[in-house]
Amino acid sequence: MQSTFPQRLLEHARQRPDAPAMREKEYGIWQTTSWSQMAQLVEAVACGLHQAGLQRGEHLVVIGANRPRLYAAMLAAQSLGAIPVPLYQDAVAAECVFPLTNAEVRFAIVEDQEQVDKMLEVREQCPALSHVYYDDPRGLRNYDQPGLHSLDALIEAGRTHAQAHPGLFAQQVAQGQPDDVAAMFFTSGTTGNPKGVVHTHRSLLDRAAAGSRFDRLGPQDEVLAYLPPAWVGQNIFSYAQWLVTGYVVNCPESSGTVTIDLKEIGPTYYFAPPRVFEGLLTSVMIRMEDAGALKRKLFHTCMALARRVGPDLMDRKPVGLLDRLKYRLGDWLVYGPLRNNLGLSRVRVAYTAGEAIGPDLFSFYRSIGINLKQLYGSTETAVFVCLQPDNEARADTVGVPCEGVEIKLSESGEILVKSPGLLKGYYKNPQATAEVLTADGWYHTSDAGFIDASGHLKIIDRVKDVGRLKGGAHDGAMFAPKYVENKLKFFSHIKEAVAFGDQREKVCVMINIDFEAVGNWAERRNLPYTGYTDLASKPEVYALIQECVEQVNADLARDALLAGSQISRFLVLHKELDADDGELTRTNKVRRGFIGDKYQVLVDALYGGQSEQYIETQVKFEDGRTGSVSATLQIRDAKTFAPVKAAA
Repeated sequence: MQSTFPQRLLEHARQRPDAPAMREKEYGIWQTTSWSQMAQLVEAVACGLHQAGLQRGEHLVVIGANRPRLYAAMLAAQSLGAIPVPLYQDAVAAECVFPLTNAEVRFAIVEDQEQVDKMLEVREQCPALSHVYYDDPRGLRNYDQPGLHSLDALIEAGRTHAQAHPGLFAQQVAQGQPDDVAAMFFTSGTTGNPKGVVHTHRSLLDRAAAGSRFDRLGPQDEVLAYLPPAWVGQNIFSYAQWLVTGYVVNCPESSGTVTIDLKEIGPTYYFAPPRVFEGLLTSVMIRMEDAGALKRKLFHTCMALARRVGPDLMDRKPVGLLDRLKYRLGDWLVYGPLRNNLGLSRVRVAYTAGEAIGPDLFSFYRSIGINLKQLYGSTETAVFVCLQPDNEARADTVGVPCEGVEIKLSESGEILVKSPGLLKGYYKNPQATAEVLTADGWYHTSDAGFIDASGHLKIIDRVKDVGRLKGGAHDGAMFAPKYVENKLKFFSHIKEAVAFGDQREKVCVMINIDFEAVGNWAERRNLPYTGYTDLASKPEVYALIQECVEQVNADLARDALLAGSQISRFLVLHKELDADDGELTRTNKVRRGFIGDKYQVLVDALYGGQSEQYIETQVKFEDGRTGSVSATLQIRDAKTFAPVKAAA
């Protein structure tokens, strides 16, 4: 294997120049870029940036959705020995200031007017930012700021420069070494400023290759690149593994067309966080509720069979001949059309990660013939730490250590990892680096877990979040908030949950309903509502959520370790938690500490025994305006259960 990303690109361009490298949907038509065309584009951008003064070792920010020309920009920077830093396209301007100043960024390549406006807005705070190039010119005709140019102009200048210096690009690419820094990813920053995670070509390509070998990926595979490129998972799946295997990366037209594009492309290799799989299933169940009685009966009959025998068939376990025949009929009538409708009919390998996935959700996809598996990793480990083999996919584990990975547990139960994919360090933060990387090469994941009898890793929670109840009937019992939150989120009616309980006598939670799922549920019952706040306050919705909470409690009662984490009281929040309001990270992880401070009055009411509490909250709208949402929230007690003793 070649040693750097640009060297991998040139190898593909030499071996299979006319094979498709990427496709982009534009104005409803798929446009293909071959490997040779991609190499020519990268050369033009690289030569343009070289002429503009981009230096080896310098950082270049890339902001936008998945677009071939933005991928080419990252490759062009790497070709010159510069370091691409992808940032989240939905981040507000203020969130870009720290990465831009921390990495001393002079060059930014962005997608469109929205991103240009952000760069211009932060220029006073980021005086080094002198060159901004945009891909999509719409809305930018009358912009006349110094240093602002189109990517087309940069490419044209680069082609001219390349003609005048014919060996420049090849010479620059040849200088690249495996241990050169390849990219920097800023963590989502659940506390404090984000940290810049520095990765080399070797660390990223090694993990991409290990994952590709594990699932036998090759040039024949297709992926849909629809998650933010700033997230390391998307970067590994549609950038690193793309250049390792040579498969085709497809870029959807927009976030709104992803579902349609998914059906058109029919990827063979698919990745999505649990909330995407939840959303797909919710849309299916909503449509089924609206279907005729005969269709509903057929669907539920076939799904009962699928739940019983589908996972065994997927895991190649013995299944009776009659059940096999029934399943084949079900596949023809229901499962096949359903996979096709979801856009997953060609999927050979599907992964989910980032959060725990509910067992019912997990088994649903496997039962209808989709090879859904879980993996474990992080930005600092270049994603691939544990993977599930095809016939050992389970909802309660994250798989076995993959090639080259060692795992051990500290005395506190923290998972420690040694891998070729570990970060080089945190940028300009030796103290934080020393806190997570030991002298002998072990990385502290901050996750608590254990290896089960079959060699699979199980995750309980973040080490810092695992607490203890204090006082009351469960004094000293373990409290794992994420574990409780994920159990609640397994229900399609619950979108988000925030659990409190550490150093308190009982567990209380705040809940966000899933507006689409609960809205559809309300409409079928002729329950009128005017919006999220109104729907969330309905007594009928509270009763629905209370059922979910009490089912979770019944489940927790069967777990000797976490029976004390049963939920005593809950409320349904009057607004959806939002990254723009600081309540979620850009990767949609709950910022529990921030939420506890922001909604302290609600926390006090939950623990103070009150039955309702008035609150008014500032919110930020998509167009940048601010407003407020107010409501009097009901607070309910939930039934808890005595711990179930295991059979002797």
